Amino acid sequence: MSTLDPRDPLVFDIRDLGRRAGSMMEVDRTVPAPADLGGGVAVVQPGSDLVLVLRFEAVVEGVLVSGTASVTVSGECARCLDPVEWDQTVPLTELYLHEPGPDEEEELPVIDGDFLDLDPVVRDAVVLALPLAPLCRVDCPGLCVECGARLADDPSHAHDRIDPRWAGLAGLETTEKED
Repeated sequence: MSTLDPRDPLVFDIRDLGRRAGSMMEVDRTVPAPADLGGGVAVVQPGSDLVLVLRFEAVVEGVLVSGTASVTVSGECARCLDPVEWDQTVPLTELYLHEPGPDEEEELPVIDGDFLDLDPVVRDAVVLALPLAPLCRVDCPGLCVECGARLADDPSHAHDRIDPRWAGLAGLETTEKED
């Protein structure tokens, strides 16, 4: 008896796959993105489309799942705080075991009856692929540290202020030597 809810969009029924090594099934599914997918300044909006293109392959140990997950990510530019949005596709690969091994160093997921729960796999792949500091463009100049003005709007924006680290040099005279 499975403890997974077969109505969950990230739970897959693998009954048709069987246990014969070498059998395979492909699944393309668009599901609503789960909550809390992302963090910081880049997130996937809950309920937005999560497009899964998957291959389930029966192997001796269990089922190998491979494929991709595609999402639309939204957030803020880390330099100028403008809103940004982009499409991201991440690869997925996970081995689900028929039975947990007693000497498994790494905890691998186990098949629950005839079902696989891809939520943790999708969540790990998508969240780890999100940038820590997304940018609206690679050369975004950001904001002025003095007044907060967007430097992209006025590239010549400057304040007549000497950097305090160099202020001690302001009193030195420059003389040119003539040879």
